[in-house]
Formats: sequence, C-alpha cells, structure tokens
Amino acid sequence: MNPEARQFMLTAAWLFVRHGLPHRARVLMEALVEDDPRDGVSAASLAELLLLDGRGEEALHVLRMADFPAELARAEALLETRALAMVGRKTDGVRRWKRYLEARKGAERSWVES
Repeated sequence: MNPEARQFMLTAAWLFVRHGLPHRARVLMEALVEDDPRDGVSAASLAELLLLDGRGEEALHVLRMADFPAELARAEALLETRALAMVGRKTDGVRRWKRYLEARKGAERSWVES
C-alpha cells in the first residue's frame, strides 16, 4: 500500500472515531496493520481501539509486533501499560511505565516505585 493510501485510511479511521463509529475505524486499522504489522502509527491506533473494546491481549499482540519511532515512545509505553493492567498484569504494567520514565528522565527522577 502506498503512503497516500495509508494516510487516507488513517484519516478516515480518525473521522469514524470522531463521529462515534470506532468499530468502523477498527476495520480500517486492522487492514493497515495486516498490510504492515511493523508500522508503529497504525499499531498504536489499533491498540487504542482494541483497548476501548476491552481487548487487552489483542492490543499487547499488536504492540509487540510493531516498531515505534522515537516520537511515539510515550504512546507505546502508555498503551502497553494500559493493556497489561487490563489483562491483570498490573506489576508488569508498573515496570513498563517505570522503564519508560527511566529512559526519559533517569532512574533517580522516576516517581514510580518498583
């Protein structure tokens, strides 16, 4: 799929969400992730929609397959933390968020306790 088609589908998915049709948006995002499972933008969008449906395991699977650019590091950490908490792995979620904070600020400035 070319970049213009990907951008069109991302925009259409956003419009569906904006107008209260997240299930339609999810169909588009699933198609984008199927086409390129490593695309971090599509993976983050699909993971968010899966979390809205209470599908934490599926969101984790999508997140783990993707490569996230540096500018999406916070989104990746937040989505993974939420998915881990949703599936009952709160301790793993806390560790994941702490790893993000330590990478960003340094261990001495992280406010999350192990």
